[in-house]
Amino acid sequence: MAQKLTMSFRNTAGKTVTMSLADPRPDITAADVTTVMDAIIAKNVFSSSGGDLVVKERAVVIDTTENELYNAG
Repeated sequence: MAQKLTMSFRNTAGKTVTMSLADPRPDITAADVTTVMDAIIAKNVFSSSGGDLVVKERAVVIDTTENELYNAG
């Protein structure tokens, strides 16, 4: 099962901007993610077509399972 950490922010235009990171640490905590999200906003690490990221909205770890239905290889 694969996992990804998805972090959502609001930009200056009021739109939601989401970024995902594959394979987060298994022991990651809400405090870890909040600290990183605060740093992304404070240091203006990323921007979007709607402007700078200004507010944290949400962070989740998503588990995915792959069920292969066909493989030509």
